[in-house]
Amino acid sequence: MAKAQHAEIARDLAEHIASGRAPVGSLLPTELELCGHYDATRYTMRRALSQLQEQGLISRRKNVGSRVEAMRPTGGFTQSLASVEDLAQFGARHVRVVRDVSQVVVDLEQAGVLGCPGGTRWLRISSLRMDGARKSRPIGWTDVYVDPAYAEVGALVRKEPQTLISALIESRYGRRIARIRQDIRATAVPAHLAEELEAEAGSPALQIVRRYLDAADEVFEITVTIHPAERFTFSMELNRTRD
Repeated sequence: MAKAQHAEIARDLAEHIASGRAPVGSLLPTELELCGHYDATRYTMRRALSQLQEQGLISRRKNVGSRVEAMRPTGGFTQSLASVEDLAQFGARHVRVVRDVSQVVVDLEQAGVLGCPGGTRWLRISSLRMDGARKSRPIGWTDVYVDPAYAEVGALVRKEPQTLISALIESRYGRRIARIRQDIRATAVPAHLAEELEAEAGSPALQIVRRYLDAADEVFEITVTIHPAERFTFSMELNRTRD
């Protein structure tokens, strides 16, 4: 087959999936096998697979491959995370539009969400998450809470909207993620975010709270993200342990 552009490859693979030749739950050929089939570079193939992932047709995991998730493109975004590195890739694909950077003292209600004492002071960075590949409604709204001692991060996030804040903290202060705890629950779009999210106040949403811990098992960053329900799917895979 003649050398193809990533959009043509993505279209051909999407048709392959829609026809049932690559059924939901199956794995696509490896990246190298696809490169050989389409006579394409790895860069071109990765762009094609990223396009399919953004459409919700596949999920991609290191050491697993590209898994077919749906026969038709979904209207929202599917997130499949299995490692800290996967989260970094998510940050690189989706643009952060910063709306506010300020120091706040959390009340008891918000402290309950964050898992910290009421009255704790934080540097809060509030932003919309947008799909950088296309014009669409926001994927979600994120409030990032970091130690006020990291005040310089507030200026850095505006200069580097595609870099995870945790990565900025690591590069500037040397504090590195060892693990992330994540909690997901059903909620409703808050009235004060409805206009920004282009969603109806009180409509179904998902709230994702992530706590970033360093090697000493201390939390140095907390993120709270609200996703309108129809725009976001969280995907995970469970494997049976060997006896």
